[in-house]
Amino acid sequence: MNKIILSGRLTKDPEVTTSQGGTRIARYTLAVPRAVKKEGEQDADFLNCICFGKCAEFVEKYLRKGMKVMISGRIQSSTYKNKDNKTCYSVNVVVAEHEFAESKKSGANNENVDQDGFMNIPEDQELPFS
Repeated sequence: MNKIILSGRLTKDPEVTTSQGGTRIARYTLAVPRAVKKEGEQDADFLNCICFGKCAEFVEKYLRKGMKVMISGRIQSSTYKNKDNKTCYSVNVVVAEHEFAESKKSGANNENVDQDGFMNIPEDQELPFS
């Protein structure tokens, strides 16, 4: 079974593109803190994440740099040849679900937040993680 669940913060705003077939693709890096600290310092892994379709549309609309999210998905590794004909290895998290992991008051800025500090999501909005 290939399933991963992570909690971390976006290191920058997601990059969202459209494939030739019209599918939305979102890419971002998630900083995931490690449980073990080195000499009092917090250490983190920076993981490349990618998602497609409705999930990517959700990312484009709601996720921003600094936001803390929980994701679930799978690990995908691949190899390719660079311009110098050297073999390069790539590991990505293919995200299937996103969940907000904190309120606005304790996290990143977003103008779409109510008085309790939680993001307003329209009731007619289809969520990819429902």
